[in-house]
Amino acid sequence: GQDEAVDSLAKAIKRTRVQLSPRRRPASFIFVGPTGVGKTELSLRIAEHFKTSIISSDSRQLYAELKIGTAAPTPEQLKRVPHYFVGTLQLTDYYSAAQYETEVMSVLEQLFQQHHVVLLTGGSMMYVDAICKGIDDIPTVDKETRELMLQRYEKEGLDKLCAELKLLDPEYYKIVDLKNPKRVIHALEICYMTGKTYSSFRTRNCKERPFRIIKIGLTRDREELYDRINRRVDIMMQEGLLEEARSVYPYKDLNSLNTVGYKEIFKYLDGEWTLDFAIEKIKQNSRIYSRKQMTWFKRDADIAWFHPDQQEEIMEHIKKQLS
Repeated sequence: GQDEAVDSLAKAIKRTRVQLSPRRRPASFIFVGPTGVGKTELSLRIAEHFKTSIISSDSRQLYAELKIGTAAPTPEQLKRVPHYFVGTLQLTDYYSAAQYETEVMSVLEQLFQQHHVVLLTGGSMMYVDAICKGIDDIPTVDKETRELMLQRYEKEGLDKLCAELKLLDPEYYKIVDLKNPKRVIHALEICYMTGKTYSSFRTRNCKERPFRIIKIGLTRDREELYDRINRRVDIMMQEGLLEEARSVYPYKDLNSLNTVGYKEIFKYLDGEWTLDFAIEKIKQNSRIYSRKQMTWFKRDADIAWFHPDQQEEIMEHIKKQLS
């Protein structure tokens, strides 16, 4: 069970004495993996061991109103380890991966004055890339192209634009949220304006960082992961996800709420779906999202992969990286 896993990790940490070299640059441990894999408890334990802080790289945990549906750290977990970028925004606040990059780099600069190691954990792929690689200098879309694409979206619909993106930029098509018109439209705007793929701008340069980046990926067998995702959705419902979604329902058209867990319950609140069907769709869409996350992360050869139960191996890897 979970208690045994926690005890096992605690013993592994005690057995692994990590000696930090004062001459080496500070390090940011990036914990990644699909939704529901078990990043939270592992990162909490390791942060406690190093007496350091955790920076969230979950683009939805930023919003104070979305605690249950985003599996945000609980008040008890926040007491155990200082967290940054959790519950700091309101739903109506505009926020981007570029802002996240700027703000996290500033926070890291301060934290590295006190700590040799800082953890960053979460499953938002673009936010992780913003810190590891930096946001690319993507051209600003001109007014004419923007208006043209919006007109096409209103006239032809999202499915038509998605099919077009698949032809023009198949690489980005594989990883983009096809239900998110903002991202699909923006990628097409860049394609038409520049004559190049959106992907070519996103993967061009990797910024140098004044700290070491050590990436640890957590993974499970698909059946095991899907079971955990399904159970987690049931727990969220017991904890009040329906009530939380109802409280933000007036803002349902905001991009911040175009999120698995909320958009399905909005269908129930609209009278389109039964509650049971909405819950099953949350589970299904969470499983689909977990596959997209793994497709994204598996492209990164710098990630060392572990099952969350391989706690001794994870601590040995950390020891090796920091020695």
